[in-house]
Amino acid sequence: MSAQATASPPPGPPSGPSAGKGSILVVDDDRLVLATVVHGLSQAGYHVIDADNGDDAILLAREHRPELALLDIRMEGKSGFDVAETLRDAYGIPFMFLSAFADEATLAQVQALGAVDYLIKPLDVGQIVPSVDAAFARLRAAGAQPATPATIAAAPAEGAASVLSNPVPLAVGVLMHRHSLSRTEAWRRLQRLAADQKMSLQAQAERLLGAVEELARTGG
Repeated sequence: MSAQATASPPPGPPSGPSAGKGSILVVDDDRLVLATVVHGLSQAGYHVIDADNGDDAILLAREHRPELALLDIRMEGKSGFDVAETLRDAYGIPFMFLSAFADEATLAQVQALGAVDYLIKPLDVGQIVPSVDAAFARLRAAGAQPATPATIAAAPAEGAASVLSNPVPLAVGVLMHRHSLSRTEAWRRLQRLAADQKMSLQAQAERLLGAVEELARTGG
């Protein structure tokens, strides 16, 4: 299948009304999900480039250099993980995931790749747009705009202060999956756990994700 840019004129930086909030590559092999997310983000003021497979996603990323990518994980051919690794290493493009899968092994891989955020389907566009807004805000606040392959690759070693190694969104995803919580409920539970342990939110998230990684390694 072919990919298409929903906003024009590429190549070059976006211009016009849709360029106001930033440029984002959206990748999903479910055409209905793709169309819904693209429409919602375009309406929210983003310049959106879309692809329904990993190969086209990489080609479009190379041509248009979006500021952020929103990736499905399980796709035919190249997976979202494959695409994310190329975006990180070859083009220095930050990425976040939108997936129906939230098992421990998947979450550990998401963390290892250095995702900005991890959203678990099903979510409507009204929930996705604020998460994309927050991702752009965190990236710009951290001075990761534009990102480079070197800064992204170094992010895990730089510690939890780095946007691309921020453990909190991933920890929220773990709690959503394990306890069937909404995103808001999972966020509040993480806050309560941190308060009970007298730890920062980030430290509690790192502790939880460390347990997930250990489970993934041992198959527990």
